[in-house]
Amino acid sequence: MSEQAVRFLTNLLGIYSPSGKEQDIANFLATEMKRMGFEVGIDAIGNVIGVIGNGEPVILLCGHMDTVAGHVPLRVEEGKIYARGAVDAKGPLAAMVIAAAEAAKEPGFKGKILIASVVEEEATSRGVRHLITQGINADYAIFGEPSGVENITIGYKGQIQLKIVVKTETGHSSTPWLFDNALEKAYELWEKIKAACTYPSIEPQETPFTAITVCLVRMAGGRGNSVIPFEAEMNLDVRVPIQYSTSQVYDKMMKIIASYQNANPKVGIKATVMDTVEPFEANKASPLVHVLSSSVRKILNKPATLLRKTGTGDMNILGKAMNLPIVTYGPGESHLDHTLEEHIDINEYLQAIAVYKETLLKLSEVHNNKNGSQPTNSLLNLWTKTDTSPA
Repeated sequence: MSEQAVRFLTNLLGIYSPSGKEQDIANFLATEMKRMGFEVGIDAIGNVIGVIGNGEPVILLCGHMDTVAGHVPLRVEEGKIYARGAVDAKGPLAAMVIAAAEAAKEPGFKGKILIASVVEEEATSRGVRHLITQGINADYAIFGEPSGVENITIGYKGQIQLKIVVKTETGHSSTPWLFDNALEKAYELWEKIKAACTYPSIEPQETPFTAITVCLVRMAGGRGNSVIPFEAEMNLDVRVPIQYSTSQVYDKMMKIIASYQNANPKVGIKATVMDTVEPFEANKASPLVHVLSSSVRKILNKPATLLRKTGTGDMNILGKAMNLPIVTYGPGESHLDHTLEEHIDINEYLQAIAVYKETLLKLSEVHNNKNGSQPTNSLLNLWTKTDTSPA
């Protein structure tokens, strides 16, 4: 099984699949999953949906097959596979597919496993949003993202993508004292926003997970060397902690902007929300967390750690839309996401397959046994920490 699993992941990594260009990898996945025994279809927007097994429970394993743009040459060195998507997130996706196929063969397994390989997670989350509109039903859900094989992600911050356009009167650049400069005013406004959302602050209980943070990700403006800039545009990435909604944080942003506007009445400012994702934290007392944690302990002979991450994931979207036990788990070091050194340790990948498989078998047993084991105090009090990696 190890050789087959490594070959499957290597083949996935050999197919370039940036967001919006997933057709080739979707076709490959559909073919390979059919060969493994799945019933497979590709939906209207390109998600690959595979089903294996029958009855209850219904377990959704969801991963994304797209990556950010940019090649990382595929190579295997010293027990590691280097390639774009090795950890984010073809490694977890491949591990889930192999584990599901293996678990379904076990004579004691009862239940249905849904594999959803979704598109555009790195861009618009179009794939998982479409999945929700199709009325998918499941008893448990696991998202495949690199948590590290010893860790289980239970929480993500939310996100607001905010575009701000600043306009001023213009004149000749030889007389800059006569006119406001839209670029300068936009940056002044950014400084006000940044000062109001600086981490770490003086709040003693504040952590990266509980803080509102804002990052200036783009600024543009100006038309020519002899013209004072009269329009500037900036894009802000606002991360929303679990104790707030995106609307509450948006209101805070608008108060800062209104204050700046009052102090600069000649400057026009328009803020537009491009996208929002609500923060989400799973119930760490759920049977899914219990079962996955015990599976990590059995396979690795060490306790699992629960992570709250400062990034934002597809789990937020599905977790808000469906009331079911849900977590994010997968092999790989997420600090390698989107880097030129992205790689996955082959041994960790194989360990994750074993953890996924054990989890599927235990969920089947617990769900179908009315006297099934319940979470113990030791598992409910798992060590929880904040992780500043993106996914």
